[in-house]
Amino acid sequence: MTQIQTEVKRVEELRQLLQRASYAYYVLDAPIMEDAVYDKFYRELQDLEIQYPELIAPDSPTQRVGERPATHFTSVRHHIPLYSLENAFNVDELQAWDQRWRRQLPTIDSVEYVSELKIDGSALALTYENGVLVRGATRGDGVAGEDITQNVKTIRSIPLRLNFGAIEPIERVEVRGEAFLPLEVFKQINEERQKAGEQLFANPRNAAAGTLRQLDSRIVAQRRLDFFAYTLHIPGMDDASIANTQWEALELLQKMGFRVNPNHKLCAALAEVGEYYEYWDTERLNLPYMTDGVVVKLNSFKLQEQLGFTQKFPRWAVALKYPAEEAPTRVENIAVNVGRTGALTPLAQMRPVQLAGTTVSRATLHNSDRIAQLDIRIGDTVIVRKAGEIIPEVVRVIKELRPDDTEPFVMPSYCPVCGQSVVRESGEAVTRCVNASCAAILKGSIEHWVSRDALDIKGVGEKLVHQLVDKGLVHSVADLYELTAEKLCTLERMGQKSAEKLVMAIAQSKNQPWSRVLYGLGIRHVGSVNAQLITEKYPTVEKLETAKQSDIAGIYGIGAEIAQSVYQWFQIEANQILIERLQATGIKLAAEETSLVSSGEQKFAGKTFVITGTLPTLKRDEAKALIQKAGGKVTDSVSKKTDYLVVGEDAGSKLEKAQALGISQMSEAQLLEILAEE
Repeated sequence: MTQIQTEVKRVEELRQLLQRASYAYYVLDAPIMEDAVYDKFYRELQDLEIQYPELIAPDSPTQRVGERPATHFTSVRHHIPLYSLENAFNVDELQAWDQRWRRQLPTIDSVEYVSELKIDGSALALTYENGVLVRGATRGDGVAGEDITQNVKTIRSIPLRLNFGAIEPIERVEVRGEAFLPLEVFKQINEERQKAGEQLFANPRNAAAGTLRQLDSRIVAQRRLDFFAYTLHIPGMDDASIANTQWEALELLQKMGFRVNPNHKLCAALAEVGEYYEYWDTERLNLPYMTDGVVVKLNSFKLQEQLGFTQKFPRWAVALKYPAEEAPTRVENIAVNVGRTGALTPLAQMRPVQLAGTTVSRATLHNSDRIAQLDIRIGDTVIVRKAGEIIPEVVRVIKELRPDDTEPFVMPSYCPVCGQSVVRESGEAVTRCVNASCAAILKGSIEHWVSRDALDIKGVGEKLVHQLVDKGLVHSVADLYELTAEKLCTLERMGQKSAEKLVMAIAQSKNQPWSRVLYGLGIRHVGSVNAQLITEKYPTVEKLETAKQSDIAGIYGIGAEIAQSVYQWFQIEANQILIERLQATGIKLAAEETSLVSSGEQKFAGKTFVITGTLPTLKRDEAKALIQKAGGKVTDSVSKKTDYLVVGEDAGSKLEKAQALGISQMSEAQLLEILAEE
């Protein structure tokens, strides 16, 4: 055996030994070697990698902390959207959730639930290719997050290489979990910051989120974040040999080397879930980390797939939160607001009260059913809390303190804005104004159109929208693009320069992508995440206009309710006219297509590509689309059938395998150069 072969073997031995030691220490909490011994082996590996840099691998224990701070974080698209969870705040609301999903699957009788503690930290999305960690990203908006891979590598309870154990190696594994700061570590960090004269962190959750966004991974390593894995996705997970339940997935995560919260429980009935929830209501105070509730999931992946998603949440899971801080106050008035969908929402206007660190003076009463349930009246003393520590809500009325002269509140029969009769459709709790010309609906639709996640038109705020509508300058979002500086100057406090700047901002919004436009249209139930999913399937408005409702419902993450809403919206003549007007203004109602490849060129016909690493300018999906348009095929794994490997930064094991097989490699620049050739 040559010297280099001996060193290669020793490097691999050291890596495996150190990885086993880290797993035992950080995941199992059962050390297998003393710190001094670990340090000795670590230094030996470090010295060998310095001597032979070509032996450094991305999953080496020495690569957990980067040598240089990053200059910025890049946005990355999640392979699978990270949906948030619907909240429930007591066992009754848990039962209501259970009844809702059962109405969709009325033939289902007994089911199993998995109850897990809801860790109060920051969600992470981890991607492993051929067992090696290649990407760690923040949740972001659920569709895209920030690539913080180097920071994620500093978390010792996150394996750099998976231990597949008894199962066959898997090409790609997506793992979701929560990064958090243990309470003792949080306390120590704040003590150190206090001594240094630095501002203290408000709570462990904020500290964890701020730590993950540090550009210097060395600072992240010092903060000693921890991680619990709770979700696993593998292509082909319907294969029972891998996992077909959430419980099996948690077990598999542990086998792969992840730390899974040990307090999860398999429940055979909803009553058991309630008992679990009540037990941890007080016992959670003894935990070494923060938890604000219980996540309840249907155990069966088959049932999860059948139920699917709403526009925001999976139907098969719910977050059962513990009660937030509560405080008493007095209801001084009940107003009724009209939203952009015409929904009439009663709002309790209350004497200001301090709650969870903020002043609360208003709380939604949702609808007439909720008002009747509470029997809330003007003058009542009520208990108010922050649902999920964000949204104020009235919990109950203290009727013993009710004044004698109060009267029951009745929802209006007419729209408080336009005066037209309102309707409440059968099966719905919401009362609506259906007058398309209602000023409140128009104002709401324009405010939605100009919002940050839609067309993002700077300078068009609520006050300006109200002026535009009240003065009769705008009757639909399309009218925004016919505004001139002269028209705008007729408004209060609007000078010539401001008007010209506003006209320019409106014109620039024409460049926003098709997905933002679809979201901006304000179609009921269509959020920004769903809009992106829909426009990926239907890259032009013409294709979406003619799509069948069943085809729209077939998009991953889009259910029957959203599909019906989209389909019906495009059947309305007034909406068809709006689309025509928007097209005439130059608004993008189609996804951009690259001009690098003409429709007739098939430069890569019969060729198979694999993409690895982070490309300088193209997202992986964009590069894939270009190759496919030129007749090529893109696969996830390198094999003898692979013709080309497109290589970006931080290329992993795919590059090593391609080199071993003698497969041709090309950079993004070379790919684009070939595509651009005449």
